Amino acid sequence: MNNTDPFEVLPIAPLALHGLADSTQAAAEAFIAAGTAANTVRSYRSALAYWAAWLQLRYGRAIGDGALPSDVAVQFIVDHLARPDADGDWSQLLPAQLDAALVAARVKGKLGALAFNTVNHRLAVLAKWHRLNDWDNPCEAPTVKTLLREARKAQARQGVALRKKTAMVLEPLQAMLATCTDGVRGVRDRALLLLAWSGGGRRRSEVTALRVEDLRRLDADTWLYALGATKTDTGGVRREKPLRGPAAQALNAWLAAAPASSGPLFRRLYKGGRVGSASLSGDQVARIVKRRAQLAGLEGDWAAHSLRSGFVTEAGRQGVPLGEVMAMTEHRSVTTVMGYFQAGALLESRASLLFGESPVAETVNEAPPTDVQT
Repeated sequence: MNNTDPFEVLPIAPLALHGLADSTQAAAEAFIAAGTAANTVRSYRSALAYWAAWLQLRYGRAIGDGALPSDVAVQFIVDHLARPDADGDWSQLLPAQLDAALVAARVKGKLGALAFNTVNHRLAVLAKWHRLNDWDNPCEAPTVKTLLREARKAQARQGVALRKKTAMVLEPLQAMLATCTDGVRGVRDRALLLLAWSGGGRRRSEVTALRVEDLRRLDADTWLYALGATKTDTGGVRREKPLRGPAAQALNAWLAAAPASSGPLFRRLYKGGRVGSASLSGDQVARIVKRRAQLAGLEGDWAAHSLRSGFVTEAGRQGVPLGEVMAMTEHRSVTTVMGYFQAGALLESRASLLFGESPVAETVNEAPPTDVQT
C-alpha cells in the first residue's frame, strides 16, 4: 500500500489568499464577456473609448491609471449636458477645441452637447468599470447623484424631453407590412416584423439569436418559439412563447421561401434574392424597421425598440391584462413597462372623450324644452 501523500508531489505553488492570479483574472473576465450580450459589449467599449479620449484631453491621464474622484464625474456632466445661460441660450462647458478633437478622433459623432441618456449611460459604464477593478465608485458620490438629478429636472423644465423611439402600434405596423411585397426580402421582413411584434415585443438581440431549432409547430396557425438567455433572463432556461394567426402564417411563408433544418432563423439576403447562411445583426434589424417605415411614408423616430414599445402600447389600447403582457415581454420592472402600457390604455379611455362624445355631453347640446325660460 502506498502511503505517499499525493499533495507532496504536486509541483504547484499555492495561491495567495488575497488578490487574483493573472490567469484567474483573465478567466473571470472571459466569463463576464461571454455572459454579456454583444450589443452591451459594444456599447461598453464605445463608452470606455470615449472616457479614455476625454480623460486624456481634459486631464492628461489614462483611464487605467486608477480610481477617478467624484470631481471628474461632475466635470464630465457639466462638460456634456447643455444648460441655459443668462440669455436663454443653451451651451455646454466643454471647450470647443476639445469638442472638435473628440469628433476628429471619431469617438464622438458630432459637435455639441450630448443627450441626457447618453451621459447617464456613460456614467453607468464608468461605475461598472470601477466595480470591476474594485475601486471606489465616483458616481455614488452624493454630489454626482444630486447634480445628475437636478440636471434632468432642469432640462425637463426647459422642454428638453428624453428621446424615446416611436412606438409601433397596430396602424403603423400594418402600414409597414403593406410594403413587404418585394419578393423574398418582403417575405423575410414580414415574418421578422410579425414575430418580433406579435411574439411579445422581442428585442433585436433576441430576434437575431433565434434559430430554426428553437421552433415547434403546433398546427397550421400556431408555432411556439423558445427563448434562451436574454437581457433580463440570463439563467439559460428555455421559455416557449406562442406565435399565432397572421404571424404564424408569415413564418410559414418565410420557412417555405428559405427552408432550413438548423441555423439562424432570420438570415441575410444577397443579390438576386439569394438567402445566405449568416444571421442578421442587430443593426440590420434596426435598418429593416427604418426602411419599412420610410417605404410606408411614416413619420417618427423608428428603431428596433419600436417593436417592443409598440407591442406593450397596443396591448394597453386593447385592454390586455398587464400580467399577460409581461409574461410575453419578460419585463422584470413594472415601472419600465407601465409607461408604455398606460399610454396605450389612455388612448381608448372614456376619460379622453368626456367632451362631445359622452351621453352627458349630448344631453347638454340638445335644445332646451320650450316651456323652460332661459
